[in-house]
Amino acid sequence: MKRTILLWSGLLAFALIPAFAQTPAPTTPVVPTGPTGKIHGRITGPEGAPRTSGSVSLSNDGGHTNKFTFEVNASGDYAGVASPGTYTVVYRQSDTPLDKFVDSYENVKIIVGQDLLQDIDMSRKAFIDKLPAEQQKQLVELKEKNKEASKANEVIKHLNDDLKLAAQDFKDADLARQTAEQTLGATASKADIEAKDAEIKTAKYSEVETLMLKDTAAKPDASILWAQLGQAQLGLKKFDLAEATYKKVLEVEAASKKPNPQSQGVANSGLGEIYARTGKIPEANDAYDAAAKINPPAAGVYLKNEAVIFYQLHNPEAQAVAADKAIKADPTSAISYYLKGNGLVASATVDPKTHLPIAPAGCLEAYQMYLQLAPTGPYAPEVQQILAGFGQKIDTSYKAPKPAKK
Repeated sequence: MKRTILLWSGLLAFALIPAFAQTPAPTTPVVPTGPTGKIHGRITGPEGAPRTSGSVSLSNDGGHTNKFTFEVNASGDYAGVASPGTYTVVYRQSDTPLDKFVDSYENVKIIVGQDLLQDIDMSRKAFIDKLPAEQQKQLVELKEKNKEASKANEVIKHLNDDLKLAAQDFKDADLARQTAEQTLGATASKADIEAKDAEIKTAKYSEVETLMLKDTAAKPDASILWAQLGQAQLGLKKFDLAEATYKKVLEVEAASKKPNPQSQGVANSGLGEIYARTGKIPEANDAYDAAAKINPPAAGVYLKNEAVIFYQLHNPEAQAVAADKAIKADPTSAISYYLKGNGLVASATVDPKTHLPIAPAGCLEAYQMYLQLAPTGPYAPEVQQILAGFGQKIDTSYKAPKPAKK
């Protein structure tokens, strides 16, 4: 599962409706010739946020005509080159009529060879005092909303940082066995390696659990946080807590205006694993089926994981059924064919007359398919030996079916 998210953040902008100049249409800006100077700056709106469009012009006559004009970029900055002189600097929004402007600064001097910093800050008192009373009222309300948004953005930043840390913890837990072997060395006993493996996993899952308990309290409507918490609790074998947490994911998603199939799939899949590991086989099957139905692109992964878990739990019958469903969802998954054959072979019988082994229907075909898809796979030697035991030759005519169109 993907274990990171980006939560929306941002401030609101203030819509200006100024008409501070009634002038003739401005003349076409000219290209400077001869000695020049530079000017640059940032445009800031009354609410304190940068303006990311519009233009800045230099005028010799108080804004009646534009001599030089520079576009405002997506960061709220402008820059340009102009002939030396004293100008009025004028800012217009993209929708400001050409015979009007939003803000201006007088007596701005461009000097040859120098780069002048001239910001246009509409959050200054002198500008705000010129706004109509209704707009001033709206601005006060907007600043209060942005203050609240800033607090929310800070929370979101911490959540995203925690989610990145959780993702790394889960990755470290997945590699715990390898880390244990590298840490203890080649002479370590199997028992010591398994103990170290468990120690690493417990530490990593515990850290995620601590983080997500804090974060779900801070933002209880973010289902991904609950899903991460459930994953950690499942890793710690806290099945009752994990079950309640995954159900919380589904509850949050049900209340969402835009439910996320991935979060719902993860929650149902997590419930399926809990039920499988606690002996509730029908409930496990139903939960995995629900995961596959709600998020079809990941159906093969969910159902393959179901078969793997039943394999780990030594339940060959449930394993074979789950593997068969996984194959239907993704007929190119080699491991699913192995799991199906492995589950079915447990029910092999012996012919009382010939004393030869008899494989259940579909068993040998599944093994043959595994070899077609993974001829050098990790289970290939085992599969070849089993097929030989049933008097089977490796059938090279098997071809992987194409995945069903979704």
